Amino acid sequence: VQLQASGGGLVQAGGSLRLSCAASGRTFGNYNMGWFRQAPGKEREFVGFVTDATWSGSRTYVADSVKGRFSISRDNAKNTGNLQMNSLKPDDTAVYYCAAGQKHGDLTTRSGYDYWGQGTLVTVSS
Repeated sequence: VQLQASGGGLVQAGGSLRLSCAASGRTFGNYNMGWFRQAPGKEREFVGFVTDATWSGSRTYVADSVKGRFSISRDNAKNTGNLQMNSLKPDDTAVYYCAAGQKHGDLTTRSGYDYWGQGTLVTVSS
């Protein structure tokens, strides 16, 4: 599956952005989808995931650092996943990556995914 992340940009602190991840090549609904981010000089870190559509309703989970501000959704008919980011802070500045996979392991780690998008830059100014 090929992934293309988009929607990044420059936003002031307190603002919102909506990232999208467009998938092609396979049946997107069969894949778990995750979001990660990497700030300059830091390791790539987990942001959140949404499970595949084969479960009884997809399940979402976000990291504590973004809980209450970020939410994840997916539209299997459009082969897209979304990361809605509200109340953005300068610490949220990073390149955001979407990922997809069919593993049944820990979806909060990079090893839980097989496919990665190219990343989209989010810059939050103070």
